[in-house]
Amino acid sequence: MADNSKIEWTDATWNPITGCSVTSGGCRLCYAMKLAGGRLKNHPSRAGLTIDTKNGPVWTGEVRLNHEWLDQPIRWGRQRQVFVCAHSDLFHPDVPDDWIDTIMGVMWACLYGRNEQDGHIFQVLTKRAQRMRDYFSTDRREAWARAAVNHGGGTDPDGIWDQVMNFDGPHPRIWLGVSVEDQAAADERVPLLMDTPAAVRWVSCEPQLGEIDLARWLNPVGVQCKDVCPDSFYVIADEIETVKDGEETVPLCPHCGERAGWTAYDRGIDWVVQGFESGIGARPGLPAWARVLRDQCAAAGVPYLFKQWGEWAPGEVAGPNERAIDAAYWFNGKWDIRRVGKAREDDHIDDEPDMFLVGKKAAGRTLDGEIHDGYPA
Repeated sequence: MADNSKIEWTDATWNPITGCSVTSGGCRLCYAMKLAGGRLKNHPSRAGLTIDTKNGPVWTGEVRLNHEWLDQPIRWGRQRQVFVCAHSDLFHPDVPDDWIDTIMGVMWACLYGRNEQDGHIFQVLTKRAQRMRDYFSTDRREAWARAAVNHGGGTDPDGIWDQVMNFDGPHPRIWLGVSVEDQAAADERVPLLMDTPAAVRWVSCEPQLGEIDLARWLNPVGVQCKDVCPDSFYVIADEIETVKDGEETVPLCPHCGERAGWTAYDRGIDWVVQGFESGIGARPGLPAWARVLRDQCAAAGVPYLFKQWGEWAPGEVAGPNERAIDAAYWFNGKWDIRRVGKAREDDHIDDEPDMFLVGKKAAGRTLDGEIHDGYPA
């Protein structure tokens, strides 16, 4: 775990659980997996959690509870934004509910005696959105309160117990989010996030591997047809056809034409983070993909943070190439990566590559000349 994290959207990482398994294409260059099978492969918290392959270390699927790190956030005095289980997934199928209860209890212990504008902010991120929704859809408060007392009871165990048991709704300093890498992942995970009780819901589009449209969830006023359509489907209210059923107005799903149900969300996604892939062998991302989410968030009034270009940068960031360099052309929905020579004055703009391999540091994180560092209020 690391205080003073280099991750652009957090202050510290807290890893009470380590280990994971590859679940989608977005996991291919997982930095936690590479670290667990590289520099930290003999550390007690990581030993045996990866296997070596010709493509580098890969998670075995084993997960490990690190008891010595459970109370770390309680010992941090200064307020921090804390990325929870940065080197695992809190809702991995092999993480027992009682481990999650314990970690939630520690969060509550950290927040005891503070008002809703004070104390750490805990940032939870998962690819297992179904498990997260199911977990938070059950009443776990007694288990959280018990863990909070055990780990942070101090001289006032009754006070901690009462705060957890009597708090009205989800805590505003425990943020729940999903990680999505493309539209298919967003269509699968974001509807489940929207069904999850949370004070702050956020989406991390990183590493983004294709265009993602989040508009329907940034302001999701409309219908959900999850009992008829194979996929949950949201649409904006003014696009919905309805039929009368006695006194009731019933919406029709524009996807399948069948009767659906009204959504009842009081808000959409509260925060969007976006970034492209980094590491050896990283895949590029198109500037247009970044602009889509930036503009959708701006239109909906949702905070937006652009984390990084990754290893590749667009021409306006990379500048004219002064030497031979790897370049990427987006053509027919695929990347064509080739070596190009030094830029010439007579090069035509239509022949310019979409992205250049310049390295993460050189690529930076400016989008159209601006840094986007939006956070939820």
